[in-house]
Amino acid sequence: MHDLLFTNATLATMAGQKPYGLVENAALAVKDGRIAYAGPMADLPGGDAKETEDLKGALVTPGLIDCHTHLVYAGDRAGEFEARLLGKSYEEIARAGGGILSTVRAVRAASEDELVEASLPRLDALIGEGVTTVEIKSGYGLTPGDEMKMLRAARRLGEERPVRVTTTLLAAHALPPEFKNADDYIDHVCNDIMPAVANEGLADAVDGFCEGIGFSPEQIEKVFETARALKLKVKLHAEQLSDLGGAKLAARYGALSADHLEYLKPEDAGALARAGTVAVLLPGAFYYLRETKVPPVKALREAGVPMALATDCNPGTSPMTSLLLAMNMGCTLFRLTPEEALAGATRNAARALGFAEAGVLAAGMRADLCIWRARQPAELAYAIGANPLVKRVFAGRF
Repeated sequence: MHDLLFTNATLATMAGQKPYGLVENAALAVKDGRIAYAGPMADLPGGDAKETEDLKGALVTPGLIDCHTHLVYAGDRAGEFEARLLGKSYEEIARAGGGILSTVRAVRAASEDELVEASLPRLDALIGEGVTTVEIKSGYGLTPGDEMKMLRAARRLGEERPVRVTTTLLAAHALPPEFKNADDYIDHVCNDIMPAVANEGLADAVDGFCEGIGFSPEQIEKVFETARALKLKVKLHAEQLSDLGGAKLAARYGALSADHLEYLKPEDAGALARAGTVAVLLPGAFYYLRETKVPPVKALREAGVPMALATDCNPGTSPMTSLLLAMNMGCTLFRLTPEEALAGATRNAARALGFAEAGVLAAGMRADLCIWRARQPAELAYAIGANPLVKRVFAGRF
């Protein structure tokens, strides 16, 4: 007997050859937190269900996946937002002690409980739009204790709410004020922070900020070598503000993803494709910083690089808690198609996190799905500021 059965649905399975993997006049059955059947009503196997719902043609998609966030933080940076509007650049603010370091000070002063309390409203906003999996990075502590505090807070969010949380150690995010030399700090990251985090099993992956105001490719390579020794997967903030070759470095280490990529050379897309590395596009930061250099979407598309979309929720450059808005921005600012946008928030986002059991509607997959007040999938990326979510199912439960 099935636990749940949805009938008369329109399924955007995000699998198969048809656009969106669309199946009309469809049914979806759930048993023990997994999808037992997703396909045409006519082929639905016999059997009863504890609960059956006629969706009357409503759209069903996989649960949304926000695969790049900095959701756990304290304080805000509204003053920097105002300063940028008055003419200062993000780099000028960062070099004057603002930017990431201002959030570092706030996070260091906050307790784990305070971080959880501050972050829950942001997580609730994502859940309210159908997000069932969210990646959360550290990177605002920059000491062993503060990085672990952030990661523990992130893990607690997944206990407080019905959502799957994956955690990423981003200690190589900025040079903390107590260090004057970036090489010395990277040694501290590799010798002290990463082993301590790995020892407690607090991170699913390791990330770094490869940028002129962050760390060089050579320094990031040390981080990646340490991650490899600790058996942690890697990903990278690459080519956001300049081209340092971070994406090629990420590909060389088989990174799950390379994120941002505004300054990626079109000819470097092939390296990502060969490595199976997902390009995570972050239109919120592009919009917020009023960037004009667009990621080379055409080159990524032609090379066959999977493209994901995420909110990049963070206090300084993308204080956004709407993955639906990120989908719209991906279409309007980066010229993705609505199908690419939905794939970017489901199937490809799952791949960017190394998840093989989420992101598509198919038998055996986790029963994470969304029911929308919509008839066609393009509606999800079409509207600005709309939330057509009717129901969200997480692990087979409402």
